[in-house]
Amino acid sequence: MKSDSSISAGPLRGLGGPLRSSEPVRAARARAPAVDLLEEAADLLVVHLDFRAALETCERAWQSLANHALAEEPAGTFLEVKCSLCVVGIQALAEMDRWQEVLSWVLQYYQVPEKLPPKVLELCILLYSKMQEPGAVLDVVGAWLQDPANQDLPEYGALAEFHVQRVLLPLGRLSEAEELVVGSAAFGEAQRLDILQAIDTARQQQGQEHSGSEEAPKPNREASPSSLPFLYKLAQLFRWIRKAASSRLCQLRIRD
Repeated sequence: MKSDSSISAGPLRGLGGPLRSSEPVRAARARAPAVDLLEEAADLLVVHLDFRAALETCERAWQSLANHALAEEPAGTFLEVKCSLCVVGIQALAEMDRWQEVLSWVLQYYQVPEKLPPKVLELCILLYSKMQEPGAVLDVVGAWLQDPANQDLPEYGALAEFHVQRVLLPLGRLSEAEELVVGSAAFGEAQRLDILQAIDTARQQQGQEHSGSEEAPKPNREASPSSLPFLYKLAQLFRWIRKAASSRLCQLRIRD
């Protein structure tokens, strides 16, 4: 058996030469199939505009993650891959005018709202609020915000404010919004005052008699979800995918 020193020097001597069948094959770092599929899905979505194929590729990637024993890999890396798959899938569903399916689609992979990544939750709030269905995410976001593990995340304050502005205020749940802002330590003093001012303004508007004569905005069923500001976020994501795939994501190991 070769010594450790000869083994470590072996790759240098063997560069460009054939590997003899008698030599043991050491575990090599390789791209995870899910990473390749993530790149493929993003390419189908952004470049080819093949939304159905992009969604199907995302689902194949999720299946790949489930089939391979990847739990030993750095947790943060695979959380990023999963999150990115969801972002691509969300956009694909929206482009196919299947935006109503987004919430159930992401929850089938994360099981409970509390486990949703902040970026995915933000996109869900953005989508349903833009389509004038903020009530669809009310319970999901509320559960996420109440989870103690999420309250330590740096994104918590921004998501809480987003929830107030995009969900609670449009639904007229002013007391709930006020309770969230006052009771959370995630808000800075200036931020808290600004949000409370917005709540107070909404309360005054709600109490005005003439506001009842104004026609309430109707859900924009004719709006195309492609008009949502997802493509900007997706372009950022796509650049991240390309960069990450050529660096540390390329170094993922596939273990038997």
